[in-house]
Amino acid sequence: MRRIGILTAGGDTPALNATIHGAVARSNQRNIEVIGFIKGFSSLFNPRVPHVHLNPLFHTIPELDPVLGGTLLGASRDYVDAGDKAAIAMIADRLHQLKIDGLICVGGDGTLNGMQALSESIPTVLAPKTIDNDLGLNYPNEADEWRRFGEVNHDLPNPPEPDLVEGDGHWYGRAESRAAFHLERMVNYVTPGYATAVSVSATGVQRIRTTAESHRRIAIVEVMGRHSGFIALGSMYGQPDLLLVPESPINVESLVERIKEIYDLQKHVVIVCGEGVIDETGQELGAEHQSTDPAGNKILTGASEALRAILVEKLGDNYFTSKRRNESARAAVFTRKIGHTQRGGRPILFDRFYAAQLGGHAVDLLLQRRMNAVAVLDWNKDKGFHLGEVYANDFRDKWGHIHARKLHPSFYDAKMLRPSQVGIDYLLPIFTNAMGADDLEAMRSDLFAASNLSLPFHSVNTDINKRIRYLGE
Repeated sequence: MRRIGILTAGGDTPALNATIHGAVARSNQRNIEVIGFIKGFSSLFNPRVPHVHLNPLFHTIPELDPVLGGTLLGASRDYVDAGDKAAIAMIADRLHQLKIDGLICVGGDGTLNGMQALSESIPTVLAPKTIDNDLGLNYPNEADEWRRFGEVNHDLPNPPEPDLVEGDGHWYGRAESRAAFHLERMVNYVTPGYATAVSVSATGVQRIRTTAESHRRIAIVEVMGRHSGFIALGSMYGQPDLLLVPESPINVESLVERIKEIYDLQKHVVIVCGEGVIDETGQELGAEHQSTDPAGNKILTGASEALRAILVEKLGDNYFTSKRRNESARAAVFTRKIGHTQRGGRPILFDRFYAAQLGGHAVDLLLQRRMNAVAVLDWNKDKGFHLGEVYANDFRDKWGHIHARKLHPSFYDAKMLRPSQVGIDYLLPIFTNAMGADDLEAMRSDLFAASNLSLPFHSVNTDINKRIRYLGE
């Protein structure tokens, strides 16, 4: 291969530039040109195909900085429909005109769907990223455990929502697993972006703790992770009192009793909840709009607020006023969303290093003719973290759907509302040395640089715009 393309799609994560940098560095060693497509798949639908040469004369452009969050190429949630043969043929022709020999897509499950639609027209490889850590398998045959149970009857009072796959009218659920779980058999143990997101959320939990403690309040901290509780699990580094994850239905009565035990002891409580937590009927605790985001995901409107309303009702004003700790339950219970800060900013050392490794490995997979493959990061006690690869179809069930990886049941103690020992064992290899000295130095020197007060922010988009070229130029 002489020239490859690379794009970033879906939501931003802190490690995207590091992945691109790793791919470009590896390509420089192999004398391969790298063309970056602007705004993900959106560029391929644009007749002019805006793009940037990332390594002219096999030297990486200075704008590509692996310590910067976001992506210098931009991202969008446009995807290629596998059934749109005309669009695929059009994109393939444009890539041929640009003399692209292979394509690396950096993204999650939605990006994988778009990539596979092109895989019969051009060699493709996915370099994974997602802060949710939900692109992967708890064991190699996990996708085979999904079952299709029939069409959803939306007239029922509680139709099965959590595993509904939009578009085909059927809903999906998991059969009982007969696989023996072991951490060393996980496929794609962790994705770039996850460690940084956890560092942000755990720090947020620590900071919110001081307000709850000082004012005798109950804090509910909501973290991202739609239907996978990995970020919530990692947020235990911030030492919340209770952990609620989407994979485990909430027993409200048990939760309220546990909150009372803790509140009576320490006069405050901190709860971490994933944004997709569910009640005992299997419904998302936060109301959902019927509309969806551009990737087809239903829009969640606030699990923490829904949980707050439940606690205000169950605890009641008298519980707090009788102890002279707050004027009402509504004043005592408050919520905070960590929000998009989990997705932004400088990636910590773990993410920078392994994102770059995966980007370089994606280039090697193209050169090895491992088409329609996914570069993955695996782990075992002997090797530690090491690179691997699987075919994209390994993530699909028999009907072709990719399901978000969820916390394995062994990761969570539903009775104690805390991580189990297996969950703790999962986190330790990732975070024991996840942050480097340069991460702390950057905070010290960059955040309070005197120039920040006088100079305007300079966006990498400004510089990249000067490098954009178009098809036919």
